[in-house]
Amino acid sequence: MISLNIKLLFCQRVYSKVKYLNSRSKLQRYLRANFCTAAPDKKLDFINIPVENIRNFSIIAHVDHGKSTLADRLLEKTGAIKENVGKSQVLDKLQVERERGITVKAQSASLFYEYKDQKYLLNLIDTPGHVDFSNEVSRSLSACQGVILLVDANDGVQAQTVANFYLAFGKDLVIIPVLNKIDLKNADPKRTAEQLKTLFDIEEDEILKISAKLGTGITSVLEAIVERLPPPKVDRNAPFKALIFDSWYDRFRGALSLVYVHNGEIDVEQEITSCYTQKTYQIKSLGILQPEEKPVQKLLAGQVGLIGCNMRSSQEAIIGDTVHEKSHPVEPLEGFKPSRPMVFAGIYPFDQSQHVSLRSAIEKLALNDSAVSIAIDSSPALGQGWRLGFLGLLHLEVFCQRLEQEYDAEPIITAPSVTYKVKLRPTKQNIKSGKQEILITNPALFPEPYEIEETFEPMVLGTIITPDKYLGPVMSLCMERRGVQVKSLNIDNQRILLQFNLPLCEIVLDFHDKLKTISSGYASFDYEDAGYQSSSLVKLNILLNGNLVDELCAIVHTSRAQIIGKRMCLRLKETIPRQLIQIAIQAAISGRVIARETLKAYRKDVTAKLYGGDVTRRKKLLARQSEGKKRMKAIANISLPRDTFIEVLRR
Repeated sequence: MISLNIKLLFCQRVYSKVKYLNSRSKLQRYLRANFCTAAPDKKLDFINIPVENIRNFSIIAHVDHGKSTLADRLLEKTGAIKENVGKSQVLDKLQVERERGITVKAQSASLFYEYKDQKYLLNLIDTPGHVDFSNEVSRSLSACQGVILLVDANDGVQAQTVANFYLAFGKDLVIIPVLNKIDLKNADPKRTAEQLKTLFDIEEDEILKISAKLGTGITSVLEAIVERLPPPKVDRNAPFKALIFDSWYDRFRGALSLVYVHNGEIDVEQEITSCYTQKTYQIKSLGILQPEEKPVQKLLAGQVGLIGCNMRSSQEAIIGDTVHEKSHPVEPLEGFKPSRPMVFAGIYPFDQSQHVSLRSAIEKLALNDSAVSIAIDSSPALGQGWRLGFLGLLHLEVFCQRLEQEYDAEPIITAPSVTYKVKLRPTKQNIKSGKQEILITNPALFPEPYEIEETFEPMVLGTIITPDKYLGPVMSLCMERRGVQVKSLNIDNQRILLQFNLPLCEIVLDFHDKLKTISSGYASFDYEDAGYQSSSLVKLNILLNGNLVDELCAIVHTSRAQIIGKRMCLRLKETIPRQLIQIAIQAAISGRVIARETLKAYRKDVTAKLYGGDVTRRKKLLARQSEGKKRMKAIANISLPRDTFIEVLRR
């Protein structure tokens, strides 16, 4: 076998002119991915581990309750990483995760643990805690038989704790309740245990008490995983069948798929077929994450592993798809409920010359984040772009930050909006085409009032957990955002759980920030989709000297139309550069102006050269200037500079 160094020298001569092989490090990665099959680690003895000794589990919790820290201690305790290496949150690999201190992408790790003289394989999946990334949690649970429900003993049960519990409970998963941060001065494990009893009917003797930071009680967690969680229900003698529950793009190996093997086994060089696309691929590499990728020769039923099969297109790795052996067709596995985007925003390249590179970056990043929906869009002011759908505002911010950090893109992001439903009046054309109900994600496409029979807006069921002393301000905020109270429950003597039906458009921008402000940071918020509700909606048009500007239009509720219109006019007055003529900035609904601001024109002093004489000379010059401005206003075309659009839409 030719050594790697000889191959490097050979390829450097032959491929010296190839752009992406112009450095030794890049060439080495290319060779390893395409020519060198690394020998599997002998320590990773998967074949001798029976199904009864495999445990697949996730860690679910609210934001900042210690999921990543607990994952670090589990990795250290099982020997996957060395202790005291000076690196925390090992599974948070993205730069945006380390900068923001949150988990935005579920990460997997296969751990080996010896218990009572038997070797166990523990497949861990660390999940995000923010509501905007609940899709990551849902996908991760599809490959698990149990979860660790982590609760901060200092903060107690939070809104996302409740949502994650019912998500796992609905999938009939075994739940191990764990109280973290018991070492803190203000920790109250007894009060938190009472909250778990009140909300979830969990007995105190089932709850484990740990400190993930200090490593206290980690052994009891590992023992509970082995004793309480069931092994996967799989059949190793059946034909190969696996569920793709995650994927990402590698520039040298194409799309890589993280799979949960449901039945059978798979070897390198075997051929597999996708149930969704019906395309066939040859397995080039198999591996497990520990947490770094380790190559293996075989994956067996019950295991979680990584498949590389030269999927060159990012559209081929469908998350939720089932793969099987080419010669043994199977029934597809039940995937998971696809997420429905809640917030939409337009994304455009800063310069149209960057359109191709931005499109490639969005496609590759969307492969790693299946919750994002993509549709082509265009704007007269910003050019060709895309309309992207996200699960929330934080999801949008993180996606755009990853575009900048990982792909050096410079996108322009328009103001976020939500999806509305419009029922059209019955006409011959509508009945013939079957389009009596349409979904609107772009305000510019909102129909005319005479075409609309009824409008609907998306609703969410919001769950708020707050100390009782902030009850009044919290309820006032919800009422101000057109919320309707559904439920109120006293968790203990100090905390209350509230549930409101809220319009999604009212909470998508600044609701969470204001809730934290009025509650001094103690209230937590979570929401879930509650369908559509009939509502009185109108299209708010922005006019500049009577000319409609589609990019600045918005869909609003009639009760808030005047407030939002006035706010938009003031913002434009501050942003639009002054012209030689006066500009009327108007907000209008169906031709009726509801708000107006006037941007004064530059005034040239045409009388500056007068040194005296009759006053009629001054009046004549001023009258001539006034007539000239009237003619200019009649024929002028107000075109906003591109920078002005960017400033307004970003604000």
